[in-house]
Amino acid sequence: MLACETMTRIEKAPVPLILPNPHDPRLTERVAGTDQTGAAVEINVPVERPLTLYLNAQEIVTMMTIGDYPEYLALGYLLNQNMLKYDDVVTEVEYDDDLQVVVVRTEHHTNFEQKLKKRTQTSGCAQGTAFGDLMEAVESVALPEAELRTSWLYQMTHTINTMPSLYLEAGAIHGCVLCKEGTPVCYTEDVGRHNAVDKIAGWIYRHGVDPADKILYTTGRLTSEMVIKTVRMGIPILVSRSGFTAWGVDLARQVGLTLIGRARGKRFVALSGEGRIVYDQNLAFVEEESARHKRKGSDRDE
Repeated sequence: MLACETMTRIEKAPVPLILPNPHDPRLTERVAGTDQTGAAVEINVPVERPLTLYLNAQEIVTMMTIGDYPEYLALGYLLNQNMLKYDDVVTEVEYDDDLQVVVVRTEHHTNFEQKLKKRTQTSGCAQGTAFGDLMEAVESVALPEAELRTSWLYQMTHTINTMPSLYLEAGAIHGCVLCKEGTPVCYTEDVGRHNAVDKIAGWIYRHGVDPADKILYTTGRLTSEMVIKTVRMGIPILVSRSGFTAWGVDLARQVGLTLIGRARGKRFVALSGEGRIVYDQNLAFVEEESARHKRKGSDRDE
């Protein structure tokens, strides 16, 4: 029997602060090996588990994930693939840890047989997927007016880079962080950045969070997939410590998304939506990124 957790759409549901838990024993394993000198070593590595998602009675996809927040991941995946609308009513989400299955049930009947045949593997690691009608959904979105103060940007990136995380504990992981001004409010990690951002989308939907005044930060590249998902969520600002792809920049400019990359220490580059940026921070008081907290992509784009 499935272990059930009802997640009916309630506008005033409590909003939990989601932060990484690098010491959760379910998320990493100790693995023995040898280093470059031949000495014995033992390190933490992130786990990967299959999670099969059903929408009502239809199997949609099997994802590889670290396994935390399966309900948020399922809801966010369906929302970001335009299979679930933000005004749809979810009657329940059922998750079975033994079977590694999550079932999302809605009030209305769904059938995505044709849509499932029309999918594109994206540049996201761990085999991200996008479906054929996503561009139509993005083109109809009007992003809200917003402001990004550089003082918020530097506070945000410093907080994220120094916060305990699965990445700092074990590496080989991506993170996405939803921030209000310079403060993280939802920080998720996974083996693929598309999973991490889908968890944030599910968290926003589940708790009725307003995305209009939020900033999305990602450790991965600013690809077309990341731009599309950010726009789908209604978030006006996307920031990364890594670099850009040409199509990601082009899409961001088309929809008016503020796109900032290579945000490390004092540096950043904005290639879209620069009008939202308020340069209020004196750079003399901004520290460069320490070697302890440098991630992959610090000296080059990922």
